[in-house]
Amino acid sequence: MCGIVGLWGTPEEQIVRGMMETLHHRGPDAAGVHVAEHGVLGHQRLSIMDPEGGDQPIYNECGDAAIVANGEIYNFPKLRGVLEAHHDLSTANDSESALHLYEDVAERAAQHLDGMFAFAIADGESLYLARDPIGIKPLYVGRRGTDLVFGSELKALKGLAEDVREFPAGTWYHSQLGLNRFYDVPDHSPEALSIEEHSRRIRETLERSVVKRLMSDVPVGAFLSGGLDSSIIAALAKRHLGELHTFSVGIEGCRDLQAARLVADHLGTIHHEYVFTEREVRDSLPEIIYYLESYDQDLVRSAIPCYFTSHLAAKHVKVILTGEGADELFAGYTYYRGIKDPTDLHRELRRSVCSLHNVNLQRVDRLTMAHSLEGRVPFLDTKLIEVAQRVPPHLKVYRNDRGCLIEKWILRKACEDLLPSEIVWRDKEQFDEGSGTVDIVGSGFDHVLTSQQAMDYVAAHASAGLRGPEECVYHKLLSEAYSGSDVVLGNVARWSFRQEPAA
Repeated sequence: MCGIVGLWGTPEEQIVRGMMETLHHRGPDAAGVHVAEHGVLGHQRLSIMDPEGGDQPIYNECGDAAIVANGEIYNFPKLRGVLEAHHDLSTANDSESALHLYEDVAERAAQHLDGMFAFAIADGESLYLARDPIGIKPLYVGRRGTDLVFGSELKALKGLAEDVREFPAGTWYHSQLGLNRFYDVPDHSPEALSIEEHSRRIRETLERSVVKRLMSDVPVGAFLSGGLDSSIIAALAKRHLGELHTFSVGIEGCRDLQAARLVADHLGTIHHEYVFTEREVRDSLPEIIYYLESYDQDLVRSAIPCYFTSHLAAKHVKVILTGEGADELFAGYTYYRGIKDPTDLHRELRRSVCSLHNVNLQRVDRLTMAHSLEGRVPFLDTKLIEVAQRVPPHLKVYRNDRGCLIEKWILRKACEDLLPSEIVWRDKEQFDEGSGTVDIVGSGFDHVLTSQQAMDYVAAHASAGLRGPEECVYHKLLSEAYSGSDVVLGNVARWSFRQEPAA
């Protein structure tokens, strides 16, 4: 939902309007600007809540404070009931609750919000910024002389700001008080409960998380790869919706398309699928990398099917549920199996959740918003993170009677009644694998760089740590998309670094 930008220190409206143009894809439904004595806020709106009356900036009753926001605040209905006692709410937009909450509790406002968000509040001489606990919604900040510049994507700051950095997840900033954390991913010890009790906790908490994310004044759908995570989310959502649109993509004959059809038939969803070709991937790759703002090989590979699924879904819905986060909470990746010590695995899973903000979550945000689609991630509800941390690691990577290791075992047990058994116990495949994307990118991109050119490219860009010809192609395309700017290249995170044991 939306893109935000701002310049604080000098009220240069034209600069902010130029930044807004680069983020039009994040919010094509409306645009608004707040010009104050000390700066300017800009907003591109994707209308989700209160489509008719919720344009931003939103102002307080006196008109001396304004908010621009990106995301969704899921405890808005509860907050509204409290705020209405002493505030006149002018919209039915969830973002307005953050503004009035700030009026009541000042910089402590962010810690009272349940949702995914990045927002800015201008209040007289003060600026307040905040980003959600896990970093689901993006925010970047930089300097333009003595001015502070910020935006939802790096491309908005390109050529404008220096020292551009990602605004930390779970953090707020106040121009008079500086940067402060309001949330850290907890580090709870596992509890020795029965399998039935752990399963019950997971199932109930996850279902509440899904229901919470159905809050919308526009249609909601679900990505459906046919893997465990997206299938569970679709199954739980369908229980609370009269109809549910689901979306799947892949190359002809791939495993994801087949599995997704099975799940869609089982659940009775309105299912949509798209078969993409090698030619389409190659033609779309520059655009995919432009929106993704990364050259990381693993991230680009998973961004390709996400791009085509988002394009498909945007024809039917404005909000999409995705399964991101389950692998990090319940040990879904292959490398987790190699961590033998339970304490080390517990620690590594927490580290994986902490690192999502600029890898998998960046991919979900950028590729959905590239098609003006809002992605929501039920597995990353803070309550579910706490519940998952209470589960002993041996129930996540579980050794069965035959000595086989099964990833996400406790999640499968908790939700096995929702889906066909062949889906519940389907082997883990990453999005790029099940969709067949790896079969395409594995054949190389000689039309961009020959093998010899790739070798020369690695040597010429040694500081980037490029891993091979494929990543060279992605790096080249990203460099060409943002020519002459280190803003984007300097903020690329590496997905593979998550697989190094925590120190």
